[in-house]
Amino acid sequence: MPSATLNEIRDEIRGYPDFPKKGILFRDIFSVLRKPALFEALLESMLAEIKKKTTTVNAVTALESRGFLFGPYLAMKLNVPFIPLRKKGKLPGECVQTTYALEYGHDVLEMQKDALKAGDNVVIVDDLLATGGTMNAAIKLIRSTQAEVVLCMVAIELPYLKGRSRVDAQCHTMFQFDDE
Repeated sequence: MPSATLNEIRDEIRGYPDFPKKGILFRDIFSVLRKPALFEALLESMLAEIKKKTTTVNAVTALESRGFLFGPYLAMKLNVPFIPLRKKGKLPGECVQTTYALEYGHDVLEMQKDALKAGDNVVIVDDLLATGGTMNAAIKLIRSTQAEVVLCMVAIELPYLKGRSRVDAQCHTMFQFDDE
């Protein structure tokens, strides 16, 4: 991937001050999706990094809901199953779940029980790594099935929130934004 294209993608990622609350500079990937050539370049760059950083991948999982923008494409290109990780009550059938802390309260992340098997090598995909709570929950959920997390692939990271320190797996982010 030419660095000019990566720079174009980075330049297209918009920042929205005071969203979702005052003092937060929200980084939004949707502006990249409006430009098909840039979106394709981002997907292909993510795919190349997955291939470079892993040897065997048996499944791609993604976090609800923006991770779903990347996960199915990457799974298809890797010729492996795509497995959605969703909030409680959104998946049919028997599910495994993990609870994780939010700033005020908690939330539950679920996956269909038969989606992974022991020893599977799994890539987790999401659009944003901020505080790391949801990614940490996804790792915990996948490991509860005796599968292995071989890579967490994220489009955008906000390093000033120190989310990577909560991620107990190899993690690669395509873009980092240090502006608070």
